[in-house]
Amino acid sequence: RYFELGTVHRHEKSGVLHGLLRVRQFTQDDAHILCSPDQLNSEILGIINFVREVMEIFGFEYTMELSTRPEKSIGSDEAWERATKALENALKALNAPYEVNEGDGAFYGPKIDIKLKDALSRSWQCATIQCDFTLPDRFDLTYADSDGERKRPVMIHRVVLGAIERFIGVLIEHYAGAFPLWLAPVQVVLMTITDKQRPYAEEMAEILKNEGVRLEADLRNEKIGFKIREARNQKIPFMIVIGDKEVENRTLAVRRRGEDSSNAFSAEDFLALFRDEVRRRV
Repeated sequence: RYFELGTVHRHEKSGVLHGLLRVRQFTQDDAHILCSPDQLNSEILGIINFVREVMEIFGFEYTMELSTRPEKSIGSDEAWERATKALENALKALNAPYEVNEGDGAFYGPKIDIKLKDALSRSWQCATIQCDFTLPDRFDLTYADSDGERKRPVMIHRVVLGAIERFIGVLIEHYAGAFPLWLAPVQVVLMTITDKQRPYAEEMAEILKNEGVRLEADLRNEKIGFKIREARNQKIPFMIVIGDKEVENRTLAVRRRGEDSSNAFSAEDFLALFRDEVRRRV
């Protein structure tokens, strides 16, 4: 199994370029797997399960398509039939719903495309699994079988995230910027009511950052209502407000995204809550 994060260039027409979703240069999590024909089914099953697990972690809805031989292609009819059957059998073994996309395979082999839906219900191809009996012939690749005989391997091309830029674009639209806690670039914003609370706020910020919290401290000399409104617009999962009461009691006033009330926590109790929610990916 060979894997790389590789840069890909594609000369897309300017009219179809679309933010992060369709670009001319992107990074792809490319892998090429060489296996024997009798290992093919288990390899494809493993890849499909891996892709499904990743998509479910990120909370995506997805569809699967089996794309068959296009008009312009290389390879024999027999090789195409074997490759298509291998992909079809894997989908059936998993009892996975899929559609057949006639004639949309790669020029060297059929493929399974996994398409994600964004916030506008548009479909974007990200993951793909391509079965290739042809290129091992072209490169004259062989391996020694258990009986010492030279045999031709099968090649599987696969990406899980696909174009990283596109995946991030779909991810942003999917959550409309309101990322779950574990995924949010900034998980907590800590803000002071006045400059008097700065020393305590800096102490608490240091404690939380040292525990792995992705935190920004808003210590500007601005009204607290302005700071809260700004953090709300940025859709940060947790806001921590520190005033005189919090300094006196050595507590944190914690407000969740989308809520108007806050609750008092010690730093230790907040960290316990934080770790639990990150672990559960909520």
